[in-house]
Amino acid sequence: MADWYLIRKSGDYAAIGRRHNISPVIARLLKNRGVESDEDIESYLHGGLECLHAPELLDGMDECAERLLAAIDKGRSIRVIGDYDIDGVTATAILLKGIRALGGTADARIPHRVRDGYGMNCDMIREAQADGIDLILTCDNGISAREEAHLAGELGIELLITDHHEIPYEETDGVRHYLLPEAAALVDPHLPGSRYPFPGICGGFVAFKLMQHCFARKGIEMETALKEQLLQLAAFATVGDIMELKDENRALVKEGLKLMTLRPAPGLAELISVLGLAGKEINSYHLGFMLGPCINASGRIDTALRALDLLITDNRVEAMRIAGELKELNENRKTMTERATGEAVAQIERGEHDGCKVYVIFLRECHESIAGIVAGRIRERFYHPTLIVTEGEEGLKGSARSIEAYHMYDAMTEVADVFTRFGGHSQAAGFSLEEGRLEELRRRLNENCRLTDADFSEHISIDLELPMRYATRELVEELKLLEPCGNGNSRAVIARAGLKLKAIKPIGREAKLCCLNVEDEGVTYELKAFFKTDAIKEYIEGKYGNAVLNDLLEGRGDGVGFSVIYKPDLNEYNGRINLQLVVEDFK
Repeated sequence: MADWYLIRKSGDYAAIGRRHNISPVIARLLKNRGVESDEDIESYLHGGLECLHAPELLDGMDECAERLLAAIDKGRSIRVIGDYDIDGVTATAILLKGIRALGGTADARIPHRVRDGYGMNCDMIREAQADGIDLILTCDNGISAREEAHLAGELGIELLITDHHEIPYEETDGVRHYLLPEAAALVDPHLPGSRYPFPGICGGFVAFKLMQHCFARKGIEMETALKEQLLQLAAFATVGDIMELKDENRALVKEGLKLMTLRPAPGLAELISVLGLAGKEINSYHLGFMLGPCINASGRIDTALRALDLLITDNRVEAMRIAGELKELNENRKTMTERATGEAVAQIERGEHDGCKVYVIFLRECHESIAGIVAGRIRERFYHPTLIVTEGEEGLKGSARSIEAYHMYDAMTEVADVFTRFGGHSQAAGFSLEEGRLEELRRRLNENCRLTDADFSEHISIDLELPMRYATRELVEELKLLEPCGNGNSRAVIARAGLKLKAIKPIGREAKLCCLNVEDEGVTYELKAFFKTDAIKEYIEGKYGNAVLNDLLEGRGDGVGFSVIYKPDLNEYNGRINLQLVVEDFK
């Protein structure tokens, strides 16, 4: 089980609340998230697009915009090369829409996950030359494409790289030597010596800023409809690529969600509709767990060009057709993921990875496109850094997901010679290697791993220890001030210790939901626990015995000690809205 820690930050929350017209509870939640100064609180609560940093603060932005505009003015042929995930697809759509609105001629290429691998490759450069392309503009990739950039130069193709990934480097005697590609312009918030105030932006946001800057340099006011569409796409990319919802990311996503609710871009509108969300207030959960997976499914098990077509079309009939296809693809992806995850879990439970701090799991039958999802599932369940490896068309390919204490990209850099290719972030990465080096990869990662036993316990930081009498509709409404929530700006984590569990009532044939009757301060409350029935029963039986469990299942328990992390929420059913308390974790 995860370790729980109550955040204890002192402050005059009543006074803060009075200054900003918020409750002391919200004031405390803001301080827990590092939002403390009056200026930061006002920006967090009320900040809009004025919080976005100026595009020209990105190193290389002026040069990139100047060269792109020159190509547009001269009528040169432009090709955008993106990537197959949600960030790469949305970034490509942003650039295509923006360049065409500026009068440019542009098409796009997105690599096929299986045939091409991540990002731009040399075959794409040669194809561009054969097609008479004058300028290549990358998005969400390219910063590690040194060989490809060199080839573009040899073939006389102008190359502009926009990316947001960390810069590849070699380390000698503790000194990093960054390996930058040769390009006419490089734009990446992680460039060495960057002066950009918030480097944690995604490729789609970088693309949006490039278009902003091009329009400004051209002296053209971007049409409202186009600006709103590009904002939505950049916000979608930010959530989909799991960027931290802090600083300008928060302002962007907040505005993007408003627009998706009121005036969604044509393609997004049809995807929202086919998922049954039309007329509802779109939030970050919808983007991350409903719309986003449909866009990603296209690049995982088909071609991401289908998702790109959805995002750039203004034809509603075409958008409806593509949205339906993407929904069906995502359903297929779910089935594949469950099967592969089950095999990975079985390997661990059979003891095949005992003694490993870093799991390197080979799944021969796993489709390489879902390796990252499976790695994430295993990481969540067992809380170990996890690499899922499968067979590619040439050698082995895989994806990695990490835990808080383990910097995956740095760890992979330490064994860089094992890979034929790799790249990523501290928490996620992709890679390729020769089949004969799999065991070497597993051995060296684990030999180098400096994690301690304490690092393998997930830490849950609790904002409030709150008696259930305070869990009201009014509190639910107050908590909306924290939205949009996600990575870097979590929902409020509320716990209550010392409850007395009186009854467990499984509901439905498969008992995926159970209701718990608990007593708090002499009053009985009903909690709902989704997908936790078996875990709760196992916990009770292991700690108190089978007789106590049976009494609870029959509704006549004496009240065993129980603590929960819970979420107060509003549930709408048959036109009625009721308060419900949902269990998120328990002890």
